[in-house]
Amino acid sequence: MKNTERIANLALLGLTLAPLVVKVDPNLNVVLTACITVFVGCYRSVKPTPPTETMSNEHAMRFPFVGSAMLLSLFLLFKFLSKDLVNTVLTAYFIVLGIVALSATLLPSIKRFLPNHWNEDLIVWRFPYFRSVEIEFTRSQLVAAVPGAFFCAWYALRKHWLANNILGLAFCIQGIEMLSLGSFKTGAILLAGLFVYDIFWVFFTPVMVSVAKSFDAPIKLLFPTADLIRPFSMLGLGDIVIPGIFVALALRFDVSRGKPPQYFKSAFLGYTFGVVLTIVVMNWFQAAQPALLYIVPAVIGFLAAHCIWNGEVKQLLEFDESKVANSSEEESDAKSSKKDE
Repeated sequence: MKNTERIANLALLGLTLAPLVVKVDPNLNVVLTACITVFVGCYRSVKPTPPTETMSNEHAMRFPFVGSAMLLSLFLLFKFLSKDLVNTVLTAYFIVLGIVALSATLLPSIKRFLPNHWNEDLIVWRFPYFRSVEIEFTRSQLVAAVPGAFFCAWYALRKHWLANNILGLAFCIQGIEMLSLGSFKTGAILLAGLFVYDIFWVFFTPVMVSVAKSFDAPIKLLFPTADLIRPFSMLGLGDIVIPGIFVALALRFDVSRGKPPQYFKSAFLGYTFGVVLTIVVMNWFQAAQPALLYIVPAVIGFLAAHCIWNGEVKQLLEFDESKVANSSEEESDAKSSKKDE
């Protein structure tokens, strides 16, 4: 782990815990937490082997419609069923996801202190009565799951904002680390679709705000305020993960060319500008704002302006991460065949 990444991880941890001991301005907390989380997730997404599973243009086009269907379904569930019942079922679901996400987030830091065979030897466990279903894991992953189980149990019992945020940050980091858009064209399609999605469900219907307030699960980050009427400011995880995977693609594009992270810096600067603008407008109008309304144009605009300035629009648009993955596999196969000879 590089020093910059280590500092970012420590900064994120300190910022998350800070409201327990000192008063932190919630607006500043929102901006810093969102930006540092994107930074950490982006650098964790850079791996020796590019991801082989990437999103297609068709999936990107369908994503806003799938998201709309899920959002509307949750709205109707909360409207016609007991809110406590719905939240109990969702909490159980998110506890399982939380253990997996938090253990995966902590694993790189934990496995350095464990024996190598704990990190490498796989254990295969088959479900009773369903022998065809199996789970593979290492001892290191089991060790990393212990704090994940602790925080999930704490969250289920207390619903404390800190436990909520720790799980939410783990979801964000894992989402940015594991998801791949494949190309900037696909990323632009996805961001454009969710740009319209966010505006519609926030400004033209009460659905988004109603679900956010009713959904008692770690799908949003909570930032304590001094206001008794509005004790927490909120930021949805989608406002971090969705732009974050686009910014991460810019970083991997820089890395694939063996150059310093120039386009990552412009995309990350655009994200920071978008989050700050969201906070400014929200405080100006004293009303909930669709964050992607400001973040999406900023991220795409800053990146587009930079590549147009450099005259590298064609290289950016032609970048396809799946082709990079295939070429990496071919190179590794060629090297292994030479060794066999």
